Amino acid sequence: MRVLLFGATGMIGRGVLRECLLDPDVPDVVSIVRHPGGQKHPKLHEIVHEDFLDFSRLEPELTGLDACLFCLGVSSAGMSENDYRRVTYDITLAAAQTLARLNPGMIFIYVSGAGTDSTEQGRSMWARVKGMTENALLRVPFKAVYLFRPAGIQPLHGITSRTRLYHVFYAAARPLFPLLRAILPNLMTTTEQLGRAMLTVAKHGFPTPVIESRDINHI
Repeated sequence: MRVLLFGATGMIGRGVLRECLLDPDVPDVVSIVRHPGGQKHPKLHEIVHEDFLDFSRLEPELTGLDACLFCLGVSSAGMSENDYRRVTYDITLAAAQTLARLNPGMIFIYVSGAGTDSTEQGRSMWARVKGMTENALLRVPFKAVYLFRPAGIQPLHGITSRTRLYHVFYAAARPLFPLLRAILPNLMTTTEQLGRAMLTVAKHGFPTPVIESRDINHI
């Protein structure tokens, strides 16, 4: 299974990349990034690309792919709805539409979030935009689209968040993660579990397109 990965330099993406590189069923991983991630591995083919709204230059390298694991995202804190939509919706759909045309048999897996608003009508800006993105992805003609909605995520294996606020939070919460996972098993997962679940779904599918945190831990 040839995998394309977006967001490999972020906390979630780094965890997913680790699991891809460890999986014997994944012979190679194509990673599209804005800046070099610094990781070297025989399986990893990293493509540095600046314009995430236009992938036409990369099309020769984006064929023959079996699955896309889309982990790119930003916090909505301090962002206007237009700016957040540009990153969350516009970039995701630009990639998805290109990939569906080049790889109609592809499985597309999108990391969304718990609380996403599928009605697109709620008060929460980030939840509306995420819901709009999910709904649009389900209309793109892939073989299948799966929408992962993790809640709390514990980073493992030395992985940290690049977002300063999140980095501080995770550092402070690290001693509490075992307790949180014990008392909130349906709301907490890890970067390792998330990565493995995404790969399992890419290989074998799942009964429903929306995959909540409790599902991630049982896949």
